Amino acid sequence: MIDPLRVKLTASVVVHRTPAWQLQAVLGSLRADGVTSVSVVDNSPDDRLRDVACGFEGVSYIRVPNRGYGAAHNVAIRRSMASGATHHLLLNPDVRWEPGVVERLLDEMRRTPRCGMVAPRIVYPDGRLQYTCRMLPSPFDLILRRFVPSFLWRGRRQRYLLAGWDHATVLDVPYLQGSFMLAACDALREAGLFDERFFMYPEDIDLTRRIHALRPTVYCPAATVVHDHAAASARSLRMLAVHAVNMIRYFNKWGWVSDRARRQANSRLLDSISVRR
Repeated sequence: MIDPLRVKLTASVVVHRTPAWQLQAVLGSLRADGVTSVSVVDNSPDDRLRDVACGFEGVSYIRVPNRGYGAAHNVAIRRSMASGATHHLLLNPDVRWEPGVVERLLDEMRRTPRCGMVAPRIVYPDGRLQYTCRMLPSPFDLILRRFVPSFLWRGRRQRYLLAGWDHATVLDVPYLQGSFMLAACDALREAGLFDERFFMYPEDIDLTRRIHALRPTVYCPAATVVHDHAAASARSLRMLAVHAVNMIRYFNKWGWVSDRARRQANSRLLDSISVRR
């Protein structure tokens, strides 16, 4: 179990019209894993999830206007840091896991000097691996991913997703997908919180790469989480438009072609993988 003398751990779950059973499942996983201080940040149009959240001991329910996923998490992160938290767990509501996952992630942070962030191995409900640790994307990668059938760019897609790597070893990765991330609070103070200009989608890329520029951001295969992933932007024209607008903001921030930091981070990552083979 988590040692409260060494770690003050908090967590936040952002919900928006989330099914009640899904919120119950993630809060149940947190409770079973010994996480006793949790904020449910709700940017839904109503508060029907209040009773679900408040039915769990140690859970605070926070209702906020819908300014986006990262902005909602930031509300909870600021509260946690003000309370003296050492680590903060950032969660989607559609994840669940068996007890021991959080402790394994904390162990990996202790083993990795100055570790800023760690994320687990993530699988679909049927056990298939989700490619949640990736290279930093170029505009071309994301245009291909959204608008071109995958069989037409299989080689580049496999490289971007690190699909040829076995995902069996710890790896320092510049992009950890944001459904389940454990961050050191001092790393968040150093790098900054989620950039609230991004309503949703690239906020996890942006946060991970800022921390990665300062500290290791680590994939930990010893911990496994189930993610009921649903690609909303692939199903809805409206969400596709939201994705496009926010990716434009991301590349305006970091650079469309001349992103030297992206090239260097990706080169180090690929070199690291090739050395391990």
